[in-house]
Formats: sequence, structure tokens, C-alpha cells
Amino acid sequence: MQFEHQLLNDMYAAFNARDIDSCLAGMHADVIWANGIDGGYVYGHQGVREYWTRQWKLVDPKVEPTGFRSHADKIIIDVHQVVHAIDGTLLLDRMVSHIFTLKDGLIRQFDIGEETSMP
Repeated sequence: MQFEHQLLNDMYAAFNARDIDSCLAGMHADVIWANGIDGGYVYGHQGVREYWTRQWKLVDPKVEPTGFRSHADKIIIDVHQVVHAIDGTLLLDRMVSHIFTLKDGLIRQFDIGEETSMP
């Protein structure tokens, strides 16, 4: 589990730094990624790249993992999510759960879980 937690911690750090290439390096080429803006999913590295590029033009999100737990073949991460508008206005400050399915040491699928209570 240590490897998986490090992979995911590194992915969150890269996301917050807007380093798409480092994030994609931890994902399967055919990753399935939840689209938190429009609903549904985006697919593959190109789909994630386009989704995040578009997202970062609309909002400035920061996500910090605060806890990890495993359930069957999934890793569930409690995440403190803070989202600002491009002009700096606070839009969201909440806890959510992110659900990852890994395969062969890479992220195969990402889902967004329920909003959770703030610590």
C-alpha cells in the first residue's frame, strides 16, 4: 500500500502544481477519469489533458489528501478541496472523497465520492 499512497500523493502535488505530464505518468493510457464539471467521464491521457486544461481556465482548484483507506480493489482518499474563481473569489471549501482504482501500479479509474464533513 505504501507505493500506491506515494503514487497518489505525488499525483495530488503535481495536480496542484499544474504539472499535467507528471500526473499522466501515473495513469494508464486508457484511464477513465470523472468529469467534475460536466458530469460523466473523460477517457485516456488526451481526455484528461483537455479536461484539466479547460478546467484551469475556468477555476483554480487545490486538493490536499488528508486520509487514505482501502475497500476491495479501491483506494478512497479524503480530500480537502478548495476552489477559487480565476478572479480569486472562493467558490468551494469542502471535504470530498476521491476513489481510485489502480491496475499494474497505475491509476485505471478515478471517481468522485460524496462530500464529507470538515475536520
